[in-house]
Amino acid sequence: MTDAAAQGAHRARYRRILSFAAREFTIVWWYELVLPRLGLSRVSERTRPPRLQRFAQRFHALAIELGGLMIKVGQFMSSRLDVLPPEITKELEGLQDEVPAVPFADIRRVAEAELGIPLDRAYAWFDETPVAAASLGQAHRARLSELDAADTGLDQVVVKVQRPGIDGIVETDLAALRRVARWAMRVRLVSDRVDAPALVEEFAHTSLEEIDYLHEAASAERFRENFADDPRIDAPQIVWERSTRRVLTLSDVTAIKINDIEALRAAGIDPSAVADAFAEVMFDQVFTHSFVHADPHPGNIFVTPDPSLDGGFRLTFIDFGMMAEVPDNLRDGLRTLLIAVAGRDSRGLVAAAQEIGVLLPSADTAELERALTALFARFGGMGFAELAQVDPREFMAFADEFGDMVRSLPLQLPENMLLLIRAVSLTSGMCSSLDPTFNVWDAAEPYAGRLLRDQTGGFMRDMGTQAMENAAVTWRLPKKIDAIISRVDAGTVTFDTSRLERRIDRLEGLARRIGSGVLFAAMLVGGALLVPTLQPLGITLICVSALPLLHAVFAGLGRRR
Repeated sequence: MTDAAAQGAHRARYRRILSFAAREFTIVWWYELVLPRLGLSRVSERTRPPRLQRFAQRFHALAIELGGLMIKVGQFMSSRLDVLPPEITKELEGLQDEVPAVPFADIRRVAEAELGIPLDRAYAWFDETPVAAASLGQAHRARLSELDAADTGLDQVVVKVQRPGIDGIVETDLAALRRVARWAMRVRLVSDRVDAPALVEEFAHTSLEEIDYLHEAASAERFRENFADDPRIDAPQIVWERSTRRVLTLSDVTAIKINDIEALRAAGIDPSAVADAFAEVMFDQVFTHSFVHADPHPGNIFVTPDPSLDGGFRLTFIDFGMMAEVPDNLRDGLRTLLIAVAGRDSRGLVAAAQEIGVLLPSADTAELERALTALFARFGGMGFAELAQVDPREFMAFADEFGDMVRSLPLQLPENMLLLIRAVSLTSGMCSSLDPTFNVWDAAEPYAGRLLRDQTGGFMRDMGTQAMENAAVTWRLPKKIDAIISRVDAGTVTFDTSRLERRIDRLEGLARRIGSGVLFAAMLVGGALLVPTLQPLGITLICVSALPLLHAVFAGLGRRR
């Protein structure tokens, strides 16, 4: 395709996306804004479910027609179970990142241009039939040349090659999405809850990283290093000599797809054990490594039988083009959130939502805490299978009581959350498909307990360190005061010391009280640390710590009188 023809195709694509968005915005404006003002709210509410379903069907057709980032947008929408109604998510969940394969001649041209040598010299064998064809690229099996095999210790590999012209398609799609985001910000219902331009920029950042295979290779190596000490987790090795920005060569780790339950059972692997291990690994990625695989769909995770491991299998992750970084402040907020959910702590859950930035400070937290308390009391601890058995009228009653309050909450989607929410949604769905009785509460509680123990242990250590530092300061303080008094007695200070002596006398009393306070803290902390192992001694220390506490509190009363 010539440059002029490519530019014309991109302009047509840009107009196609904007015309679709304009039509959908017009429908929303008419039904959700105009009709309610005309007193026809019931018409709007009655037609909402079929309208949403028709929108999802139209977008599904658009994504299949255009491919490119429209497929990715559909995948993100299908995973947003938290904010989008089921009429949309259910229709789009079948939208797979699968499109017709690019002719092999075009793939060969891109690969040879990137590698700088013919394919038959770069590889001993290259399969012309793709293993998988996606919207941004496709993958082929190959075998390394003897020289590369000797250098790397690998033989069978998978080669990912980008689609020709994908850079221009991504640029066009992002330009259209940025304009749609600006349109969306003119709708108050959207602007109050989501910074749409920021959301598109986060999506753009992720998409541009995804078409840079060198970035994906670096992410794969970082992931391998994070789990280097865990034999249950694996990732492919990168063949750097045969990798560029548009071509990626990596070891072939193909095994049983994680959602192939019949193959798992045939290999003697319990699918429920795979679900538990998968959930634990995703928790580790978020809370331990702060580096999360944000696209854990069935095609990106293999289960490799390994009798030497506990459970008899190993999880192998592939496709590291979409990774989520978890900043320290967000990770701390998520830890608080997980501990609150596991403990059914409605107040702690609200505080965590505010800390993360999902719930704005202006929210009526009292009503929200009451709703969460009712939610935990009735549905807390239930897995998806148990929730499916609940009478729908109970959900309706809950919605009638708290629905208006929830809809009026000032919510927003903070930065760095888009990919993380996608990862959580896919993980939850995967675990439930592997084990219909999978209960996310059961998976979260042990991990929350471990986080709580780590957090408590760190707090106790910090208290002990601070107590020692305070004790050192208190130990040196009387000597410094005595030195000052000696200078005054020697006459080296030539001003009236009567007021100074009174203040020094008070400082000495204060120093003794500080020392008693430090002693109380040290005895209390020490006793608390000893209770789990030496309970009598620990309890004794805690009780005796009351004596220095009484001195610290009441020693100054007689002096003041």
